[in-house]
Amino acid sequence: MTLNTFSKPYSTRNDLERAVAHHTWLAEHAKSLQLPPLVAVHATRLELGFVDGRHAVVADVPAVAAALGQAHADVWASDLHRALLTHAHPLSGSHELADFASPRIAALRTRCEAGLINARQMAAVQPLLAPHPATPAAFYKDTNPRNVLITSGGPVMVDLDDLTLAPFGYDLAKLLVTLAMTDGPLPPETYPVALSCYNLPLTDAGLPPVSIDEFLGYAELHHLLTLPYLGKGGYRHPWSTVRPTPEDLK
Repeated sequence: MTLNTFSKPYSTRNDLERAVAHHTWLAEHAKSLQLPPLVAVHATRLELGFVDGRHAVVADVPAVAAALGQAHADVWASDLHRALLTHAHPLSGSHELADFASPRIAALRTRCEAGLINARQMAAVQPLLAPHPATPAAFYKDTNPRNVLITSGGPVMVDLDDLTLAPFGYDLAKLLVTLAMTDGPLPPETYPVALSCYNLPLTDAGLPPVSIDEFLGYAELHHLLTLPYLGKGGYRHPWSTVRPTPEDLK
């Protein structure tokens, strides 16, 4: 039987090779994470196995959160227990995972220069961009609902182009912020249920659970980083209109 495939083009060879390095690294260290199989590497495109699924919606949050938490715990145990959020982490060949702060500080400065955010907002998220050296490292793969395909076998994560290091819970916050900015205010139970599903694999691995306060900090950082896309790509609702209330978080 011939495997159905789809091709993903890349503008540069370096971008293509970086995506291959990300896929190879996750396949090795996050064995529980379902990925499209990498079928072939061509000069300017990757050929991956076709995934028959739909984009994630709010009802899928518990399953996606659990899969993400398990993958983060697996990768920490296999490799990232050696990593520091403040330093790039080497992969095979000459590629690496960028540190957490540098690309986000650069992006925030660009948004500040464009007048999208102000000095007060920058100062509010600054503590998040100076993590304690002992903070455990996970990875960020942009788990927005359009990068998660729901299949009969569970969530499949697609788009591995822009992996970086990140604190535990940061990618989960991206999922929920994007869902709220796409669909409107989430049901109140969504946030505590998501954290509970995400934290269970962490505590099983001896890692500290992500608190609701940590999650809210990461959500605010995602809000600032997402401002240029408001009104594009499905981002229809400003975070200020869909941000969870204290009652939502109980």
